[in-house]
Amino acid sequence: MDLSDVRVLDLTQLLPGPYATQLLADMGADVIKIERPDGGDPARRFAADPSPELAGIFEAVNCGKRSVALNLTNERAREAFYELAADADAVIEGFRPGVVDRLGVDYETLSARTEGLVYCSLTGHGQSGPDSDRSGHDLTYAAAAGFLDATRPAPDAAPVQPAVPVGDFAGGSLAALAVVSGLLERELGDGTGTYVDLSITDALVSFCQLLAADGPAAPSETVLGGKYPCYAIYETEDGRYLAIAALEKRFWERLCAATDNEELLDAHRADSERRREQVRETLAETFAGAPVETWERRLERADVPAAAVRSAAAALED
Repeated sequence: MDLSDVRVLDLTQLLPGPYATQLLADMGADVIKIERPDGGDPARRFAADPSPELAGIFEAVNCGKRSVALNLTNERAREAFYELAADADAVIEGFRPGVVDRLGVDYETLSARTEGLVYCSLTGHGQSGPDSDRSGHDLTYAAAAGFLDATRPAPDAAPVQPAVPVGDFAGGSLAALAVVSGLLERELGDGTGTYVDLSITDALVSFCQLLAADGPAAPSETVLGGKYPCYAIYETEDGRYLAIAALEKRFWERLCAATDNEELLDAHRADSERRREQVRETLAETFAGAPVETWERRLERADVPAAAVRSAAAALED
């Protein structure tokens, strides 16, 4: 998609909002980042953080954007913002509910000045409701949405803290989609703009809907959570790990043939827990007999969905 004729004003900071506008910038949009004069986006200060994942946040989600420092509590700075907004197609903000109203940069104010403006508010819990003013970060949104519960490796195990802030990326992705959808609606409709209220928690709830359909079952007891040996992760001879995704019967048949385990053909998704454990033990013993790259090549030739577990750095190198 070519957004080279689209201008976006970015009133967000840290990760969720900047990720949204980074996606738009990657599609060619002219993104102007509005920052505070006293140090700008707090993510800039992370550059000196000893943790690499924090140090790289600003650079990762602010490439190709322009930036201007404006103290929006100042009338002259606010007028300068209005001048920028006059030529803007979209605005994304990530303040707590009510802040943009106090600053005079809310949708009602800006849409009265800029015809056809698409405006997206991206917050943890949305603009209204009992949790709208509740503070939070990715981890707490994931907890509230049911996502953390889905990380428990066993019914009686504690949730596992994800290394990737999936809520921030989920919210950012849907915010970018909302802006593009709003622009499309404007072009296909009567030219009027739109306002989108987007909650990061709701974005994660959307991601977890399949788990809700399973009712009270623990993640490890669901089809995609590790219940069946055909859709699981195994350690290989070299201490690395291999992901197997032979959900369909045809893939299971190919897996059994490629690993010389034809005796498992009738146990693809066995009802018996005991039988499933027998299959899991057999496959674990099989995959422990060769390095991960050997298995990856062999299963690729057999057209079995399988992949070595790689680090994020290795994936980027590939």
